[in-house]
Amino acid sequence: MASRPSAAPATDAAAALLGRLVELGVRHIVVSPGSRSQALALVAAELEARGAASVHVRIDERVAGFTALGIGRESGMPAVVLCTSGTAVANLLPAALEAHHAGVPLLLLTADRPPELRGVGANQTTRQPGMFAPSVRFETDLPVPDEVDEEGTGEQSAMLRRVADEAMAAALGAGTRQAGPVHLNLPYREPLAGELPGWLGMPTVELAAAAPGPDDAPAAPAPEQGPSGALYQGGGGIGESDRPSDPDVAPHMLERGPRTIVVAGADAGAGAEALAHAGGWPLVAEIVSGARFGRNLVHGYRTLLADPELGGRVERVIVFGHPTLSREGTALLSRPDVEVFAVRGPGEPLNLNDATTAVDAVIAAIGDQDREWFGAWMRASRAAAVDLTPAAPDADALASTVPSERLGALAAELDVLRAPIDRAALVDAVWRATWPHDRLLFASSRLVRVADQLLAGKKVPVHANRGLAGIDGTIATGLGIALTSQAAGGPGLTRVVIGDLALLHDVGALLLPAGEQEPRIQVIVGNDGGGTIFDGLEVAQTASAAAMDRVLYTPQDVRVDLLAAAYGWEYVRATTRTELDQALVAPVTGRQLIEVALAR
Repeated sequence: MASRPSAAPATDAAAALLGRLVELGVRHIVVSPGSRSQALALVAAELEARGAASVHVRIDERVAGFTALGIGRESGMPAVVLCTSGTAVANLLPAALEAHHAGVPLLLLTADRPPELRGVGANQTTRQPGMFAPSVRFETDLPVPDEVDEEGTGEQSAMLRRVADEAMAAALGAGTRQAGPVHLNLPYREPLAGELPGWLGMPTVELAAAAPGPDDAPAAPAPEQGPSGALYQGGGGIGESDRPSDPDVAPHMLERGPRTIVVAGADAGAGAEALAHAGGWPLVAEIVSGARFGRNLVHGYRTLLADPELGGRVERVIVFGHPTLSREGTALLSRPDVEVFAVRGPGEPLNLNDATTAVDAVIAAIGDQDREWFGAWMRASRAAAVDLTPAAPDADALASTVPSERLGALAAELDVLRAPIDRAALVDAVWRATWPHDRLLFASSRLVRVADQLLAGKKVPVHANRGLAGIDGTIATGLGIALTSQAAGGPGLTRVVIGDLALLHDVGALLLPAGEQEPRIQVIVGNDGGGTIFDGLEVAQTASAAAMDRVLYTPQDVRVDLLAAAYGWEYVRATTRTELDQALVAPVTGRQLIEVALAR
């Protein structure tokens, strides 16, 4: 092969690393532009031009990180994030922390100055190696590329491909069942970019046979509703729900006898519902669990967990996912007198009572169901269920020939149509409009707790960043989910239910570069003018109204319509339930922001 006159070691190294990651299954690369990372960015652009990967450009690294997080959440495969050196790297920390605690695969590739420029006051230089150390599954500070590889077979390229193999395996949790973030720090010397090598994108057959790929990731739970004796595992995220359970995992046998309930937290997956069905046990499923369906589902679970005759008599709890939405659930899982088994998933292990037993899989022993126990929960569940269906029109009165009856019925109908939307009506409308081919993401706002308290069961794909339950990055995460679920012509749309402060916290995510394909997404903003979640906390009983408003409530009067216009989003304002229902069922072809004004 002829020598390339403008070749650069940085470009050949970037080609070897990114090319190998694409071979291993990476399909999305999120780029935050910068000078030191230009070789990586240009290689990514070439891979996109060849149809090997999709590139998403985001000017804000925090937005880039959460966009990649959303991709990993939906697909079960890591996206790559590329950025330059300095504070750019630090801005990836929030997404890395969420990925760590929630068990979402993520690949962080950060460009850096060479070692001789570190610690000497060089521009845009800080200590990047180890920046994510407590949270990553694997990290390395790679050597500075120092050779041009004309054939793609040099020692440097081979080393980088081996690093890519190790990084992919670690991100997917191979050997540990703990998927999560990986950090590759990549120092480059000038020239920072050069002519692309002709071998970019060509398969490396000699390495591919031994390389760990997606099938080496920890297995997700079986989604089917099997009989007693079936194996149920944790970690059933949206993107992995169709993967079979691992036959090599030794299950823990759940004997009959103890009064048992199944608790499904964030990212629990369908395995929680399947186990509850097989064991004949009540199912307490958070709205963000992906398990809130089936005949064993408990409605109004917070009240029932606080009931001494129900929650107070629980002897054993089987936990899937990460429960975070109720104090009653936390209190139950913290009790020393309750035997807790936490089924390992991709996220952080659960052990609130300091005596929880972690298991890789569970199996319900064949035997008689405790019908008295199950029946008591189901009777209480039916009594606690909330019917949010709008009242049906009084057909007889509307058809009456008595003027007073007919006018009264018409007035009642007009009152219903004109009634302002409250939080319950908002989440109910979104829930009813969402179907299995859609995606639903709840922000860590007050609305997710309202939804968790009131909504009935429905088997729809639900996401939420509950690893740390922060309000940052919600819109970016939703965009990542939409881009992935709608790739290759996938149906449906993504809905993000968000509060006004969470919207403003991630407003930069509204920016989508010209030329990139617009996903179908609705961001439904419940705007109550501030952080009203504090109104329901103990602090509201002791703090003055002035202090609450100043340092907790965070009042705001941002013009959301102008914000939408500035970023090129279609804007809809819904003031009644009818208007909201119409907005939710109307065809969506791109980005839409729906504002719903709520009372404090």
